[in-house]
Amino acid sequence: MRPLPSIAASLVLLATGHAMAQDSILISSDWGTVTAELADNAAARSLAQMLPVTIEMRDHLRQEKTGTLPAALPEVARQRDFSVGTLGLWGPDHFVIYYRGGRVPQPGIVILGTVTGDVSIFDRPGPISVQVQHAR
Repeated sequence: MRPLPSIAASLVLLATGHAMAQDSILISSDWGTVTAELADNAAARSLAQMLPVTIEMRDHLRQEKTGTLPAALPEVARQRDFSVGTLGLWGPDHFVIYYRGGRVPQPGIVILGTVTGDVSIFDRPGPISVQVQHAR
């Protein structure tokens, strides 16, 4: 007989179609493609539900690419520090890919995930269109 926690976990996996904590996404552009792991929070889950999405991004402060999502994501805990490869949310709908580490002013950023590929492809001036989709 299977223990109840195992059955419950199986039902959650069947209901959602995937394990929530480690959703992988692809971020593609003319400059290349990177993979990222989404964080386990409500904002990242909402982002995953809106995929696929194309985001027009611009360079900001020579540390990040930023662009507007089609809809706002839920508010969750924020932090001020970020590292190379952090995917963040500034404001309710402002998607950020950090290609350098640093610190932002209050109220901070929502962490959406971490790029597992070479995020330095975004370390160049100018705008870029990115496509964000589920990794298969």
